[in-house]
Amino acid sequence: MQIDDKLLSKLEKLSALKIADDKRCELKEQLSQIVNFVEKLDELDLNNIEAITSTTKGGTPFRNDESKKSEVINEVSKHAPKSQDGFFVVPKIIE
Repeated sequence: MQIDDKLLSKLEKLSALKIADDKRCELKEQLSQIVNFVEKLDELDLNNIEAITSTTKGGTPFRNDESKKSEVINEVSKHAPKSQDGFFVVPKIIE
């Protein structure tokens, strides 16, 4: 399928983009190549191929949801100009 000026103008309107005049020819060629590639993919016979939803057999391995004690808050608070109970203290900006 060849992308022409009429179709490019319609795509430009639908996408709410403004395509520069000096880029139109290049973009038409690139879009035509993309559409031609997709048309080639349509030619593949996929009737005997099962759809794959995951690359790992048996699904995604899960880890146990366990809480762990971390000292990150204390480390970050050490570098703050002011902090209290693990929170940053900042000046009030709304009256």
